[in-house]
Amino acid sequence: MAPKAAPEKLVGSEDDVLQAVVLADSFNKRFRPLTTGKPRCLLNVCNAPLLDWTFESLALAGVQEIFVICRSHSEQIKTVIAESRWSRPGSGIKIVPVMIAKETFSPGDAMRDIYTRGLVKSDFVLVMGDLVSNVRIDEVVRIHKERRKANPNALMTMVVKESGGKHRSRSQGDSSIFVLDAETWECLHYEPVTGYPATDKVHIPRELLTKHPEIDIRNDLIDCSIDICSVEVPSLFQDNFDYLDLRRDFLHGVLTSDLLEKNIYCYIAQDGYAARVKDTKSYDSVSKDILSRWTFPLVPDNNYPGGHAYEHIRGNKYFAKDSTVTLGRYDHLLNGIIETRVVHRTSKIGNNTLIGSSTSVSEDVQISSSVIGRNCVIGPGSIIIDSYLFDGVTIGPECVIEKSIIGEGATVKDSSHITKGCLIGDEVVVGPEALLESFDRLSKRRLRLEGDVDEDEEDEDSDLEEVEARQPSLVPRLGQDANAIIWPKAPPDDDDEDDVENYRNQRYMRIGDTCSDLDMSDDGSESDEESDFSSDESSEIGEQDLKATDSTASINLPSQDAIAESEFRGEVNQSLERAFAEGHSIDNAAVELKTLRMASNVPLSRVREAVIAAIVEKIKIVDGGLAAQVKEISTVISRWGGLIDRIGGVDAVETISLLQLHCASSERMPLFGKLLASLYEQDIVDEDDIRAWHALPAAKGSDLPHSIRADNVKKCWEVGKALLEQLDDQESEDEDHDGSQEGSEDGESEEGESNDEESEEDESEEEVERPSVVKVEVPTIEPKPTPTVPKASLVTPAALPAGQENSSEEDDDEDEEEDDDDDDDEDEDEEDESDEAEEGAPASAPDNVTAGIQK
Repeated sequence: MAPKAAPEKLVGSEDDVLQAVVLADSFNKRFRPLTTGKPRCLLNVCNAPLLDWTFESLALAGVQEIFVICRSHSEQIKTVIAESRWSRPGSGIKIVPVMIAKETFSPGDAMRDIYTRGLVKSDFVLVMGDLVSNVRIDEVVRIHKERRKANPNALMTMVVKESGGKHRSRSQGDSSIFVLDAETWECLHYEPVTGYPATDKVHIPRELLTKHPEIDIRNDLIDCSIDICSVEVPSLFQDNFDYLDLRRDFLHGVLTSDLLEKNIYCYIAQDGYAARVKDTKSYDSVSKDILSRWTFPLVPDNNYPGGHAYEHIRGNKYFAKDSTVTLGRYDHLLNGIIETRVVHRTSKIGNNTLIGSSTSVSEDVQISSSVIGRNCVIGPGSIIIDSYLFDGVTIGPECVIEKSIIGEGATVKDSSHITKGCLIGDEVVVGPEALLESFDRLSKRRLRLEGDVDEDEEDEDSDLEEVEARQPSLVPRLGQDANAIIWPKAPPDDDDEDDVENYRNQRYMRIGDTCSDLDMSDDGSESDEESDFSSDESSEIGEQDLKATDSTASINLPSQDAIAESEFRGEVNQSLERAFAEGHSIDNAAVELKTLRMASNVPLSRVREAVIAAIVEKIKIVDGGLAAQVKEISTVISRWGGLIDRIGGVDAVETISLLQLHCASSERMPLFGKLLASLYEQDIVDEDDIRAWHALPAAKGSDLPHSIRADNVKKCWEVGKALLEQLDDQESEDEDHDGSQEGSEDGESEEGESNDEESEEDESEEEVERPSVVKVEVPTIEPKPTPTVPKASLVTPAALPAGQENSSEEDDDEDEEEDDDDDDDEDEDEEDESDEAEEGAPASAPDNVTAGIQK
């Protein structure tokens, strides 16, 4: 178990060792096939392993101990760390590889493993193994610890970086919206943003606007995935096994939890550079940022983590120093052996280009905005643009490579053309005269004897074997000497469009893809790549595009998927059935519902809708007459109605709307008026809420297609209209009643006043009983006692069969109530009227603001 005394230490001693946890696994497959035989963190970025860039970033921050959490290819990672300069004496950093179980499939699983091992002893830095940054993380750690002294509930500080909407290191397929307190930079709300389905609106909880006078809604922040965490963070993952993703699950869960009461803050880095290599598009952008020196002092000619040095010349051109590269033929002495290194004079090396040591560039070669690894050979007349060649790549004569990544030891033979977006795996051979289509992905075909098992086979992509089985032995366009297989381009059958890893959203994250056709998806257009499919496949994909576009017009959140929502509703119903059967308290039932909401990641309105439906359906339809039915409704609402406002927020207008929609499709439709009256009596809704609901266009059902349900919605609205008319009549009656009392200064008898009041009452009742659109019954409901604002008694309209008359008992009840009223003096009546006027003015303001937010 994690040490219990650690929290006392994390804000005090200067002798604390600053620890960092690096999650080396990516937990996704965005770099396939380059990562079928090695982890993403060991891919070279500007000829240095990505993990070394991360170590260098942490070293600048003064981190002294690093735990590298490894799952896939853990032995490779251990070997690279052992052979790196970080393991040499005097490096100043202790790096500890930690191998975790193969069953670890998410960052949340890794954090639970960290907790069980008790690795961290104090506040620690949490980063992914694909980070490139020169931000002074030590300053963020200092701010976090000072904040922890003042607020022990400060759980975590996230480092974010300002950027423009079109900045090349900002992902369009996987970004975020942060809602922050403008003064403290506390993160109040988080929402992920995807490119497909397009996220076109953000849902901000209404209560944030009342609790915080000023908030910032930021869509211009790059999430660097640099988190300063308190020691208790891993334990929260242990307590919540549904926390998988660090942002979508953990961050969202903490912010929406009513039980944890923890605070998470953002640190907006004004200076420095920080970005993750999360996908092939960000690989391209981060590489160009390094070559353009935005990451200084982390540049190839200074603080370079790769273990070899480069010379920087004008135009951001970098040549390896150890081979003394010149534009011509030269001899180089290495370990007593003279070797020839060539960059031919007729070759053209453009800006933002890096060429590794021991690389040969032949005549008439053109290279621009590219990275060439070590020990590469570039044949004469070849053109390389915006591409990345790993170590040991051989390019034959007259080849063209544009905006692609070519793995270690690969060979592209004579006159081959590699078009944009291609990924070629390690040791692949293509050509001669190969013609790759845009976004082709190639792996080396494995030749393995039966029973031959490789130690790393378990780490290789499980889909590779299936791709090999379906691939013909020879693909003509790859060339006669090819040893490669082509990965499929079509989306998988089980592709989930609500997942950030869905096929179309991944297109926003791959090198060379502009996704211009996805921006026009309303027209059902297809990409260049998809046009290569058969006509039947293209037609099917076009239909899927249209369906997805229609569904995402009103539903943007993955939690609102029909299946997930159905499962959630079933769990809510089961929870409420247990509460009803076992007589749980309102508080206990509310806690269980809040837990379900956080686990299912659904909006609060969905929970309120489910609660209202369950309460309404619990009410039995009684055959014993009006009084018995009213008693049944009152019993259920008084016992369980308070649960509606205890599940995380109060929205009386939404409560009435949801009640209306449910009754419109339920056999309890005739009970709508009585239900609304009972909610009024229990102070769950008030008169202003009823008026605000009635004024909504949706309350009339005008936006619904013609159906029985739409007609019932209209009937509910008519019942509400009649109810409001009766409330207006009663208010007018009360005003007349007060005026008659004020006019009795000459000492008129109580009997005379009573007669006048009874006469006015009879006239008012005649007005109440006049015909309206819906025939209603008007049982009198006793006014609710309130300390400041006396409410008029509410008369409940409800639909009755034609010809049924109102009960005469109502008149008797009202007469008895009038006779029992005591006379109040003038000052007291005037004070009541003044209080009512003061209370009435602002009462509707919050509802108006709320309605605006919902829209």
